[in-house]
Amino acid sequence: MQKSNFDLERLQSAEKLKADENFTPCRINKGDELFQNGIFVFNVTKMIEYLKKKSNEVDLIEAEVGDFPKIFSSIDESHVDSVDVSQPVILSEIAPGHYNLIDGNHRMEKARRMGAKSILAYKLDVNQHLKFLTEKKAYLSYIEYWNGKCK
Repeated sequence: MQKSNFDLERLQSAEKLKADENFTPCRINKGDELFQNGIFVFNVTKMIEYLKKKSNEVDLIEAEVGDFPKIFSSIDESHVDSVDVSQPVILSEIAPGHYNLIDGNHRMEKARRMGAKSILAYKLDVNQHLKFLTEKKAYLSYIEYWNGKCK
């Protein structure tokens, strides 16, 4: 397993994306968990379902706990103690070689409090997580954003 949420090799090898004119936004069902980063909204519930079926197609790494923010804006203190830190968190490539924690904030915080140096994480590349965007406009903006970050 490799470590860290920054991948220098990936940064240097990332290629520009071509927009798929037939892109279909990921549907949202009542109760689905979403991750919002500005205009980019990802369906985390559908992402987790995908990982259960296709986990062998996604890198499972040890993510360094210290690579992620120490304070999350929406930590529910009563929930932190009940989470299972053996369950992988989800990282998504938000720019070439850069990964954000998009699911598992409570697990990451509990691991930090336990003094763990790392936690298991599914590491989704840009092509794996784009299909979970919930709006076509956001998808097209993401392609433009990504391409602007490629060298």
